[in-house]
Amino acid sequence: MATSTAAPRHSCAKLSVAVEDPKAGGGEAVFVKATWHPTRFSLAVTDGGAAWVAQASDAEVRLRAEQWDQPVADYLALAERYLAFQQPSSTYSFHDAANGNRRLSWTFEKQGTKLEWRWKLQPAPNTQQTIAEILDFLMDANIRLSEEVVRKTQSFDKLKQESEKCLQQSERFNIEKAEFEQSTFSKFVAVLNSKKAKLRQLKDKLTELESADKAPKEEDENSTDKTELFEEASDKDASVNDEPSETGGGDLHSSPEKTAATSRGGRGRKRTRK
Repeated sequence: MATSTAAPRHSCAKLSVAVEDPKAGGGEAVFVKATWHPTRFSLAVTDGGAAWVAQASDAEVRLRAEQWDQPVADYLALAERYLAFQQPSSTYSFHDAANGNRRLSWTFEKQGTKLEWRWKLQPAPNTQQTIAEILDFLMDANIRLSEEVVRKTQSFDKLKQESEKCLQQSERFNIEKAEFEQSTFSKFVAVLNSKKAKLRQLKDKLTELESADKAPKEEDENSTDKTELFEEASDKDASVNDEPSETGGGDLHSSPEKTAATSRGGRGRKRTRK
């Protein structure tokens, strides 16, 4: 059977607790340092003047998990949730458990029911060493956090500088864009005005050509009207000459055929008389 090789996790939280014995040193706050293994965990608690420890073995954790009808992993995860960070909805207490022992307890709700978990701690074999280990852990954590803050600050400053550069570039691009648009618009307006002037010239030229074409047409129409008037007058003269005289004297202007017929008729009549 393979054993778990996962590295243990460490946590340290400052918990505000209710203390039964007001004579106990340290007041109402304790520091809880925990080491979390896959199937067990250990606790070291100090109020600044004394220290207590607890070793929750694999068997104890498994027994507690069975009592709560939970897998071991779920039991450890829930315990870490409440001991690595103080939960506002939970009530913590650190009470005397006789013979110098202490009982650390915290409450939580499950399906609307308020429950309490408790672990008994014994006085640390070496109080100063236990307190020193807790303080060392807190100092190391503080250093790591400080370094992380410095890295984040430097990263933020770098991002801020890059952001300012990007903002400056954006402003410059906007100015260049506005200048380009203005220049392009001015050129477009110039071209448009030139095209309009050219169109006006072409329109004026077209008007002149139309006027020039219209003048000869009017002259042709006038000459045509005069010709028609002349022809009408000639027709009227001819009709007047063709009409017989009202006095019965015959045609004033006889045609050659009529003259010849008349002369032959006269000769005939003369011969008869003879």
